[in-house]
Amino acid sequence: MEKLVKSIWGDVLVCIAGILLTLSFSPFDVYLLTFVAFSSFRFFLSFELSAKRATLRGFLFGIGLFGSGVSWVFVSMVVGDQSGIFLPILMTLFYCSFWAIFPAISAYFFIKLRTNSYFDWLVFSCVWVFVEYIRGEWVLGGFPWLQVGYSQLDSYLSGYIPIFGVYGVGLIIAIISSLLADSLLRKNMRSKPVMGVIFLLLVGAVLQRINWTDVSGDSIKVTLIQGNIAQKDKWQLENRNTTLKQYYDDSTKHWNSDIIIWPETAVPAYYSDVKDSYLMPLKIEAVAHNTTIITSLPYKNEAGQLYNAVLTLGESEGFYKKIHLLPFGEYLPWQPVSGYLLGLMNVRLGNFSSGDIDQPLLKAAGHQFVTSICYEDAFGEQSIRHIEQAKFLVNVTNDAWFGRSIEPYQHMQIARMRALEAGRYLLRATNTGITAVVSEKGQIIHQAPVMQRASITADIRPMSGLTPYARTGDKPVIVLILIVLLGALLNKYYFMKKLARSI
Repeated sequence: MEKLVKSIWGDVLVCIAGILLTLSFSPFDVYLLTFVAFSSFRFFLSFELSAKRATLRGFLFGIGLFGSGVSWVFVSMVVGDQSGIFLPILMTLFYCSFWAIFPAISAYFFIKLRTNSYFDWLVFSCVWVFVEYIRGEWVLGGFPWLQVGYSQLDSYLSGYIPIFGVYGVGLIIAIISSLLADSLLRKNMRSKPVMGVIFLLLVGAVLQRINWTDVSGDSIKVTLIQGNIAQKDKWQLENRNTTLKQYYDDSTKHWNSDIIIWPETAVPAYYSDVKDSYLMPLKIEAVAHNTTIITSLPYKNEAGQLYNAVLTLGESEGFYKKIHLLPFGEYLPWQPVSGYLLGLMNVRLGNFSSGDIDQPLLKAAGHQFVTSICYEDAFGEQSIRHIEQAKFLVNVTNDAWFGRSIEPYQHMQIARMRALEAGRYLLRATNTGITAVVSEKGQIIHQAPVMQRASITADIRPMSGLTPYARTGDKPVIVLILIVLLGALLNKYYFMKKLARSI
């Protein structure tokens, strides 16, 4: 066994493990593969592997994971036939390799902190989740894709989500996987890790039965509009009137709904350009039918600042301006290099400003709701801001950039996590899919077909009360991890000092 772990086959197998981890996420949803892949990763970091070799294996695991899991970035670069094929391939390889650095960092610090004691499983788990947290919340504004917690939305471990959120569930997954690896590594202690795994699963199953939030008011009839406007056609000036008429026609069929929601930038024009000719007449009709329309469009203020915004049209009118901007989509980090490379590919992106962090909640059908635009739904703590005042969540998205790739399915999985963390229904309107209504338990109850012009209607229930996660956010889990890592660092220092004395 040790010979296999230290051989080049160990390098190959750890890369395959990364690919297997991708299969645990949507649209594949083989959630048991999370434990196979993660246990394998932990196993192939054993038997006194050097820090250099462990770092390499972490990178190879990341190449397998991100190379298979986020290669859809290539689709976004060629979806509008902006350029040739070579540069997008090169950029995709660079993109996937960059994110693969983070599993490599995890492997390096695990090797540096471990002492070959029984508690190495805890050190491994905390290192992994802390590096995930840094990647998901801080690097380039945060890239929370393919965080292991998302893979368990349909398993017993989902019972932990309303308590600990995605990072807490990720920590439990890492612990289970590491315990399983330890059961192979420590022949004389196989029963205890397995018993620990069974205990965690049973507790998760019990927690699934708890209702953390309550119904608060009469049901609300909602309609979500999926326009299916091709990305290459979306901003063509000659298509604007056709697009606006399509959304109007699709909405007038549902004036009996309390709320009608359009996807991100459904209105392909600045607010000032269509306010009088289109939006105000639409508002008058909405008010006459006692309906609120929630739409999205770019907004430019008097100072010339550009915002990606959501607008409510009805008895209560208001704006939400996107807070968490998408790097390389709505602003360009690493200038001037990134701007130069995207210019070579003829990719033209907006230069948006970020909205204020404490914007008041929007209101529809007499209820306040939390709004997110595009990948803002990937940040748990943003979705629970002012959640005590909100009765449901709304997300508007345009995943047309990614065509028929696996990205829209991964994005939908991420959005479901926010509903379960907050204990609120989620109304998610997208341009090409996946448009869906998600229950407070994180389950899709109604979904539109992908890449089709469609409308879906459903009744939702306004919810009140707070889940434990909604009260605390990610802080308790991250603080616990930092305490463990500090303890591991001190223990390593003591271990090395004791070893030096014995020599």
